[in-house]
Amino acid sequence: MKLPKLENLAGDFWGGFAAMLVALPSAIAFGVTIYASLGGSYGAYGALAGILGATAMGLVASAMGGTNRLISAPCAPAAAVLTAFAIERIHQGMDPAAVAVLLAAVGLTAGLLQVVFGGIGLGRLIKYMPYPVVSGYLSGVGLYIIVGQVPKFLGAPGGTHLGEALTSPALWVWQGMTVGAVTICAMIFAPRVTQRVPAAILALLAGVLTYFGLALLDPALLDPRNPLVIGPLGGAGGGFVEALRGRWAGVGQLGLNDFMVLAIPALTLAVLLSIDTLKTCVVLDALTRSRHDSNRELIGQGLGNITSAVIGGMPGAGTMGATLVNMSSGALTRYSGFLEGVLSLVAFLLLGTLISWVPVAALAAILIVVGVRMIDRHSFGYLKQRSTILDFGVIAAVVVTALTVSLIAASGVGIVLAVVLFVREQIGGAVVRRKLLGNETFSKRIRTHEEMEILTAHGQRAAVIELQGSLFFGTTDQLYLALEPELKARDFLILDMRRIQTVDVTAAHLLEQVKDMLAERNGFLIFSAIPSTLPSGRDMQQYFDQVGLIRPDSPVRVFPALDDALEWVEDRIIHETVCLRDEEIALELHEVELFAGRKQETLAALEQCMEKRSVAKGETIFSRGDAGDELFLIRRGAVRIMLPLSDRQSHHLGTFGRAAFFGEMAFLDGEVRSANALAFVDTELYVLSRRAFDAFAEEHKKLALKLMEGIASVLASRLRYTNAELRVLES
Repeated sequence: MKLPKLENLAGDFWGGFAAMLVALPSAIAFGVTIYASLGGSYGAYGALAGILGATAMGLVASAMGGTNRLISAPCAPAAAVLTAFAIERIHQGMDPAAVAVLLAAVGLTAGLLQVVFGGIGLGRLIKYMPYPVVSGYLSGVGLYIIVGQVPKFLGAPGGTHLGEALTSPALWVWQGMTVGAVTICAMIFAPRVTQRVPAAILALLAGVLTYFGLALLDPALLDPRNPLVIGPLGGAGGGFVEALRGRWAGVGQLGLNDFMVLAIPALTLAVLLSIDTLKTCVVLDALTRSRHDSNRELIGQGLGNITSAVIGGMPGAGTMGATLVNMSSGALTRYSGFLEGVLSLVAFLLLGTLISWVPVAALAAILIVVGVRMIDRHSFGYLKQRSTILDFGVIAAVVVTALTVSLIAASGVGIVLAVVLFVREQIGGAVVRRKLLGNETFSKRIRTHEEMEILTAHGQRAAVIELQGSLFFGTTDQLYLALEPELKARDFLILDMRRIQTVDVTAAHLLEQVKDMLAERNGFLIFSAIPSTLPSGRDMQQYFDQVGLIRPDSPVRVFPALDDALEWVEDRIIHETVCLRDEEIALELHEVELFAGRKQETLAALEQCMEKRSVAKGETIFSRGDAGDELFLIRRGAVRIMLPLSDRQSHHLGTFGRAAFFGEMAFLDGEVRSANALAFVDTELYVLSRRAFDAFAEEHKKLALKLMEGIASVLASRLRYTNAELRVLES
């Protein structure tokens, strides 16, 4: 363990001394609060526990934790948890001596848990604290200190709240207010006189001298037990030995069930002390532009609390008030915290009488000045810019929560709001960087003039959408709104993914819905330039495979680059346009191959038996399971036959173009339809029902026979192609 240099020993000494003057009275008060609930002489025992806690935390936590300027001492969270624990045990009828043992055991267990927290790296979580939370916490602590010290500054009795103190002038003590006012003036103007002696020390000295000056006018102030001074600390040298003996005297009265009740209080205490310490470290980092080791500090704090419990002291944490006094008094290293522990012990043993004369109002005045300096006044500048108003809202929420609930709750509120702001920022960014149609951007493939004319005329069937940022639950609605118009108008939707940073399961589910919507119109969802590795380390294409978005039988295509995707789409558009160009004129019956060379009068009679039907692109002609006996002849357009596999999937059996026929199976056997037929483009049909055909065959047997032979020939040909395809699949 690397020790700090001794170049600033004087500053560290003055800082530790000033911090001791602030921390020791609070430690005594906290100890008395806890142990007074046990009754009898335990109140005085609590004062000793507070001093022992300040000593152990100062010596061990400062040596093992390593955060410069941090002062560790008994604190309010420890007092709150242990007081509630002690009162509950006493109400259950437990012997006070046994309760005292359990209090020590709670502190010991909490210290062990803190060591575990640091060992497994939980301290690193504090590094993700957003600045508005730190700023709000800093200001909240400043106001919290001010609110707590103003009643003491006014001389109000202990336990008086701020509102009661401000609205009850009868409680004010002018002597205390005078001492406080002089201390504040000295705190503010001392640095202009000299930089060698810390302002807090000069201010405290000025407050003490003012107090004794007022005592010349009012002899009652010379009573060491008057409420305007700290008062006698009590105790003697043998107190430590007695504490070590008495602390564990009640162990024999406890059973296993008694120790089982320690779990929740110890865990609560460990979490509160850890958060309190690390928050103080974060604030200290912000004030000094330094950086602490959170995990090491948790281990140091845990060892300090273990030591404190063993020697009879109360647990503690890194305390904000004493730390800030230490810093403002010139401390630079962790020696200041160590010296604070030493001086706490020395003050109790040797200087108890002198410390007892320190005016409470003087200490309150010093903390009020420190609290005012902690308030982040620069944060009000966030109100000037519309973009930062919500950041100021986070700061204000943290401050209000700190004052009305607790500092721990303020931290939680700040983190939650910061997360909300982050999500809002992500949602506010546009996920669509650019949108182009297929006749606005082209691949690098060299096309003929005729092909370029086709792409210019029909390229709007494709849309290229370049995405950016994060696709997650907060941006899926924005993405859908951008894609929705294209889903209704395009056959090919190309998503350029090269600028995507992250994708979650919500976004993947939306893309699957987009795929299904395109598939209903026989369209394709096409991905290009999918990043192989996202910043999170996730392989996006592998992730799409895992969530079922990319499958061999789905209308999804993946290309390594946008140019490859564009070329594939262009080839399909050109091919389909050339194939369909001659189909713009609807065939007449004599132009159908099945009836080539037949008499005009006979064909006219057959046409009278047929229905001419127009079907819009995407419209269903018949569905699987439908009853029907019609044969369909395509005059113009194209029809796609699909075999449904599930509610969301179907298999493409074939596409029939101009002059072809379909529906022959139900025409021949009269059974229900075995597949779906959809118009691939706007289509015109001849429809011949079996009933009409049978009536026609009565008079025109030769033509009827030729029609049946033609159907049989086509079916045989299709069967041959199917057999050949199966052989390829088998091989």
